[in-house]
Amino acid sequence: MIKQNSFVIYKNTLAIVKELDTEKGDKFTVEWQTSPETQTGKKAQYATQKVREKDVKIFINDEIFSMLNDEKISLEKALQNEANSTLTNEYAQKIEEVWSLLASDNENPTPKISFAEIIQLCYSKISINELWAFYTALTKNTKFFKELDESIIFQLRSEQEISDLEKKENEKSQAEKLQEEFIERLKQKNILLPNDSQFMQEIESFALGKTEKSKYLQLAGFSQKIEKAHKLLLDTGFWQITKNPYPSRYGLSMSSAKESLPPPPDEQRVEILQTAYAIDNETSDDPDDAVSFDGGFVWIPIADPAATVLPDSKIDIDARKRGTTLYMPEGISRMISEDSLTDYALGLQEKSPALSFKIKLDENANIIESDVLKTIVHVKRLTYKQAEEMQDSAELKDLFRIAKLYRKKRDSLGAVTIELPQVDVRAIKDEEGKISVEIQDEQTLESKEMIKEMMLMAGEGASKFAFKNNIPFPYISTDKIDLPKSIPEGLAGQYALRKCMKGRHVSVTPSMHCSLGLSTYCQVTSPLRRYIDLIAHQQLRAFLKGEKLISKDDVLERISTGDAGISAANKASRESELHFKLVYLLQNPNWEGKAICVDFKQNLAVFLIPSLAMETQILNKSYKLNDEITVRSSNINLPELKADFVAV
Repeated sequence: MIKQNSFVIYKNTLAIVKELDTEKGDKFTVEWQTSPETQTGKKAQYATQKVREKDVKIFINDEIFSMLNDEKISLEKALQNEANSTLTNEYAQKIEEVWSLLASDNENPTPKISFAEIIQLCYSKISINELWAFYTALTKNTKFFKELDESIIFQLRSEQEISDLEKKENEKSQAEKLQEEFIERLKQKNILLPNDSQFMQEIESFALGKTEKSKYLQLAGFSQKIEKAHKLLLDTGFWQITKNPYPSRYGLSMSSAKESLPPPPDEQRVEILQTAYAIDNETSDDPDDAVSFDGGFVWIPIADPAATVLPDSKIDIDARKRGTTLYMPEGISRMISEDSLTDYALGLQEKSPALSFKIKLDENANIIESDVLKTIVHVKRLTYKQAEEMQDSAELKDLFRIAKLYRKKRDSLGAVTIELPQVDVRAIKDEEGKISVEIQDEQTLESKEMIKEMMLMAGEGASKFAFKNNIPFPYISTDKIDLPKSIPEGLAGQYALRKCMKGRHVSVTPSMHCSLGLSTYCQVTSPLRRYIDLIAHQQLRAFLKGEKLISKDDVLERISTGDAGISAANKASRESELHFKLVYLLQNPNWEGKAICVDFKQNLAVFLIPSLAMETQILNKSYKLNDEITVRSSNINLPELKADFVAV
C-alpha cells in the first residue's frame, strides 16, 4: 500500500511520495532528483510527477521499515551517501558474503532473494541513506542481477556468468579508456594510425554523408558540420587532399551497373549500306551515335539497348535510379554495364545494331520527312581532331555543310548559343597510387559543332515522329528568353547570356525549346548514358513493333525518378570537378593565369579564369568589362570548395 512520505523507485531512481490523490486512489504525486549537487556548488534539481501505482516499486516494505534507524527523512538526505566512495568496499564485502552464503546452497544453485532479505542478512539496523547507497551498489555488482516484479528481487549469477560479465565489463572499460585517449588526441589533431582508424572511420562515414551525426566529433567538441568533419580528416592526415567525398554524399555509386544486357535479339533490321561515322573524344569507349548522308537523307544511327532493356525490368529500374552515366575526374560509373558495350556501342564490331533516325531537309534545313527504323549499320570511328581534318573530304563535307545550314535555321528562330570556357579535369593515379590532377582546355572544333547539330536534328526529328504517331513521349522545352537590350562583346557578353538562361521542362506535350530555336525537341541520342533517352527509345521500339506503349502518366513518373538521379549526378560531377581544380592549385602553388572581367557585384568585379573554367570576385579597381589581368590563387579552402584569387 502506497503511503504519503514513503520511498519508492521511479525511473530507476529513488523517489518520495509527496501527495496522495484522495479523489482517485490509484494516483499519487512523487518527487525525484533529476540532477545531483555539483562540486561547483550548483544545487541539486528535483521534479514532481503524478503517477499510478504500476509505475513505481515500493522501496521500503514493512520488513525493511522495522530495521530503519530513522522513520522520517528528506529525499535529499536519503540520497547523500549514494556516491560515497568510502563505503564502496564495505558494501562490496557484504554483497560477496551474501553471494557466498547463497551459492553454497547446492539444493538451489541459482536462488532468488528479495532486497529485504539481503538487508536482513547484512544489517540489524540501517539508516535510510545507507539503504539507498547499498541498493545502488548492489545493482552495479556482478554477483547479482535485478528483477523488478511486485517486490524488488535479486537473482544470483553463477561463477561462469560472473566471469563472463566481468570480462565484458573489463573489455568495456578498456574500450572506454581507449576512446577517452583517442578523444584527447583528436582534440589535438594528433591521432595514431592505424590504431585510431576504428574511431576515424565513424567520422569518415559522417563526412561521406552516410550518417547524420558523429559521436566522436561531439565528444571532442567539434561542430557537427560535414565540411568541418572533412577538414578534420585532412588535418589529422586520415584523408589526403585527393579524397573525393561528393559522389557518396549524393548517394551515388562509383561502380558501373553490374547486370549485363542479353545479346541483341535476332529480329528484322534494315541494313544501311553507306558508312556512318561515330565521332567523339579520343578517350571515348562507349560511342552511342553516328552520322551519315546518302545524298538525300541524313541518317543518325543511335545505339539500341532498348532492344533488350524492357520497361520495368531489373536493368531498367537500376538505370532509372541512376538517371545517367556518372562522369567523374577519377573515372566513370556507367548507367549500362561495361561489358554490354561490345554488343551495343557503335563501331566496336564490324556491324552494329542501331535505332536510326532518317531525316530529310528542305533547302532551309527544315525537317520535311522523319522516320525511325531498326537498322544494321557499318560504323567507322573518328576522333574530333580526325574529323576536323576531314571536313572537306567526300565522306564528311556534306555533313558539315548541312550542320551549318541547320545551325543557321535555329539561329533565325531565336536559338541562344553560349560559348564559355570549358576544361577537362582528370585525376591521374601513378604506379605508386599517388594522384595528380591534369586540367586541359576543351577545344572548340567545327567537328564538335557538326555533331552537336546532328544530335539536335535527331531530337527534333524523333519528336516530330512521336507527335505524328501519337506516341507518349518525353518532350523537352524551355520558356522564351528575355535577352537584355545591350549585350557586351566577348566573354562578358557570353556570361551575360548565361544569366538569362532558363531551366528546361519535360512534358508529354510538345512545346517550343526557345534556347535551341526548335519548335519541338526531345533527347534520343544517348540511351547508353541517359535514362530519358532510353525511355524515348523504348516507346519508339514499342510503336514500331505494334506493342503496348507506356502511358503518359507512367512516362512522366519515370522521367521524374530519372531526373532525380540526373540532378544528383550533375551536382556530384560539378562539385567533384571543382574539388579537383582546387587540388590542382594546391599541387601547383606557383600557378598563375589570366582572368577576364565579365560582371560587377556592388564593389566587386567578377572575373572568369578560362584555363580553370572558374570564376572569382576581386575588389573593383575601376575594371571594365573584358579587362584581362593575371591572377594567382590564395586561401584555398578545400572542404568548403572555396578559393580566393588575387591580382598579380
